[in-house]
Amino acid sequence: MSKAKWYVVHTQTGVEAKVKASLLSRAETAGLKDYIHQVLIPTEKISEVKEGKKKISERKFFPGYVLVQMEMTDDSWYLVKNTPGISGFVGSGKTPIPLSEIEVDQILQQQEEKTSRPKPKVEFGAGESVRVKEGAFANFNGTIEEVNPDRGKLKVMVTIFGRSTPVELEYWQVEKV
Repeated sequence: MSKAKWYVVHTQTGVEAKVKASLLSRAETAGLKDYIHQVLIPTEKISEVKEGKKKISERKFFPGYVLVQMEMTDDSWYLVKNTPGISGFVGSGKTPIPLSEIEVDQILQQQEEKTSRPKPKVEFGAGESVRVKEGAFANFNGTIEEVNPDRGKLKVMVTIFGRSTPVELEYWQVEKV
């Protein structure tokens, strides 16, 4: 049975991928690749519309942190601690504290869910005021009546000719006021 546990390391924000590549390559060079099992940057897919086109991109849900599954030895600790871009292990005291199995499972499950179903970049809630920016009701203001995140649609009450009218719109067609 492997003695590998998951640890969280703090990195500079924006260099997580570089840190991952560097750590894996340094482990290979130092002959410690058997101690560093996995390096994970938890991400989620988000959808947004830019210039009228729907675009799916990835966003880190723990910016500035990387998860490392490793067997803790003096050499592996030193390798991780001295990898450029890593400022240290998360935890108090001198000895890094591994994540519990439950915490790891939750993070991995969260990543799985967020990768399979892109979520909108902007989230909406019932009762919020929005402005329609595209479509037949462009430039109208309204209030969100219902939110349907599975379909990426909103029911917005828009006032037309002095009457409140329900209109179904896509997330990307509105912006918060």
